[in-house]
Amino acid sequence: MIRGMRWRFDPLSLVWAVALLFVLVLLATVGARWGWLRSFFGDVLAVAWVYLVFKSFVAARVLPLALAALGVGLAVELGQFLASAWHLHIPNRALRIVLGSTADWWDVLAYVIGFAAVLAIEAVCGTVRAARPTASAPRWSKPAR
Repeated sequence: MIRGMRWRFDPLSLVWAVALLFVLVLLATVGARWGWLRSFFGDVLAVAWVYLVFKSFVAARVLPLALAALGVGLAVELGQFLASAWHLHIPNRALRIVLGSTADWWDVLAYVIGFAAVLAIEAVCGTVRAARPTASAPRWSKPAR
């Protein structure tokens, strides 16, 4: 195990992962005819979804988790390329939709954009968390007499 990583459960990240999975399922089914929105934006969201799944169960810094999510996307794309090169075919239609069946450089770009979006969103959220006041004494107190 990489130093600094440990198992834990983050329910908020899991809620976001389930919500994003719902959006991805909608894109794959209802949005099947939406062209680039379904394919490109779906790949961007897929990296964010994998990141949130990892974040739900692994306590680690943002960068290693985001890199792992990007690695999953790139591994899927490599698998598509190798399957095409070796003339392999996934017989299950649902699995073909989820994993894809053709390797494309635009998918790699979408994964990188998803990775960058995760880093940007986490940076903004970290800034907001740091700016929040902590619980302390009441703001207005009566002067001591």
